[in-house]
Amino acid sequence: MWREDVLDLKLTKFFEISARALLSLLITAILLAILAGIAWTFYDIRLVFSADFHGAFRTILVDVLTVLAIVEILRTALAYFSEGRVKVTYIIDTVLVTVLTEVMAFWYREMTWEKIAMVIALVLSLAAVRIIAVRYSPRGRHEDL
Repeated sequence: MWREDVLDLKLTKFFEISARALLSLLITAILLAILAGIAWTFYDIRLVFSADFHGAFRTILVDVLTVLAIVEILRTALAYFSEGRVKVTYIIDTVLVTVLTEVMAFWYREMTWEKIAMVIALVLSLAAVRIIAVRYSPRGRHEDL
């Protein structure tokens, strides 16, 4: 019995070390993606001088919002790295930023009212889930005890 506990402890320790090493690589990749996104955004500033303003600003806006979505993914990875669990609010924030990026792109396209209604329903449901996640957070339950 004691040997099984030691084996379980060693496997758990190996898993934690392996997960942290892989997560460190993932965080490095995310940081490189943020750096590339920022560089691409600065590169797209040239469109302001060469293309129509509307299209240039739309491109820059989508670039910035995409970088912000990647920053939210970084926050999720860092929260897992430091707390050992994934925070649902960070994931919902990431999805909200991504969906709002698509909503911004809708401004420049012809959309049917059904698609717009679906996007509104999605954003409202994500907002409701985020409120519920904050209200019923495990951290909040521990503070109440």
